[in-house]
Amino acid sequence: MVEILEYPSKQAELKLSHIATRRLGADPSLEKQVLEILENVRHRGDSALVEYTRQFDAPAFDVTQLTVGRDEIDRACRTVDAEFLGILRTAAANIETFHRHQLRSSYFITRPDGTFLGQMVTPVASAGLYIPGGRAGETPLISSVLMNGIPARIAGVKDIALVTPPRRDGTINPYLLAAATEMGVTRIHKIGSAWAIAALAYGTASVPRTDVIVGPGNVYVALAKKLVAGEVGIDMLAGPSEILIIADHHANPDYLAADLLSQAEHDPMASAALIATDSGVAEETLRSLDRQLARLPRQEIARKSLEDYGAFFLAADLGTAIELANRMAPEHLELQIQEPWTCLGKISHAGAIFLGEHTPEAVGDYFAGPNHVLPTAGTARFASALGVETFLKRTSVIAYSRSALERDAEAILRLAELEGLEAHAASVRIRMGEVSS
Repeated sequence: MVEILEYPSKQAELKLSHIATRRLGADPSLEKQVLEILENVRHRGDSALVEYTRQFDAPAFDVTQLTVGRDEIDRACRTVDAEFLGILRTAAANIETFHRHQLRSSYFITRPDGTFLGQMVTPVASAGLYIPGGRAGETPLISSVLMNGIPARIAGVKDIALVTPPRRDGTINPYLLAAATEMGVTRIHKIGSAWAIAALAYGTASVPRTDVIVGPGNVYVALAKKLVAGEVGIDMLAGPSEILIIADHHANPDYLAADLLSQAEHDPMASAALIATDSGVAEETLRSLDRQLARLPRQEIARKSLEDYGAFFLAADLGTAIELANRMAPEHLELQIQEPWTCLGKISHAGAIFLGEHTPEAVGDYFAGPNHVLPTAGTARFASALGVETFLKRTSVIAYSRSALERDAEAILRLAELEGLEAHAASVRIRMGEVSS
């Protein structure tokens, strides 16, 4: 499935290029389809939402089902088991504790001359959370509800809308509904794919528009978010999932193989890569990968991912391995090495870093606390995980006294004149009595 390549080498560079250039929605015809869906919803509203939902999700769907009613939510909360609720609340508490540290405060500066400067930090009025259906609703993506909903609630967003495609019978998995209720979601709509993004961006009679749209999705969702960005805020243009593991002679090959498969099972376009400093560890990991793959329920997806975008690189030392990791700027980076803490400061580009053999990427996906919505496809060079700040706005506040304006007037006039903006300059001169009204 995967060839072990020495790094640096020409073969390694070709593999790196192949991984780096994979993109969701590179086909122009797909973007055209998504644009047509967006325009249809923009102009026809609820009617378009019902038509798409009948065609792709629930054949008997009607407009009265677009918004989940209180009765359905109450039934869901009675259906789920107490053990699940306990796990949900513990995970939520971990995520909330971590994200509360991201809250930003407004600040103000005053000066003796009467100048008043500041910045107000306020939440957006509304946020839309996109939650994929997950095998026609049978594998509800609870973790996505937590990771997207909790930062919005902490930010202080009053209107939190969740959209997710219904099951064939028009219902939503009760575990997802219960999780949404626990997280403080204020409304839930049974719509999916690009038409759900359109509804959140433009609004319909049944689905009020939102200011920010966040959450994972397939190629249609990703393209829709790309096309409405600017009309609304979005979290990021996420690509297929990826994991990169740096391993030395101390690493356990079975752990390495298991963690590589944890990403490969996501999607045929997911990338699972290993940088090893020990050839024996790399070879044994390949053997373990074969053994573990054979018993994996999603083995066809994982095998396709590994064949197309899996990679094993053999580096001469940890310094070379870290250099390569920084080039790749992965979504998830695991350091399964003897002294991971000594290398932490050398990592400059990664969405999330997992230290040591007892920290599989799954603990970050579900339970530890940091957000699992992370930059992909090398964008960790400049982008960050979804967080509370995704739902916050910063507004500058400025107040000058007469004496402050007199002090700065000449400097302001000089800059305005250099830019050729005479009206800017005049707005200062008229206050200085230099021009008449």
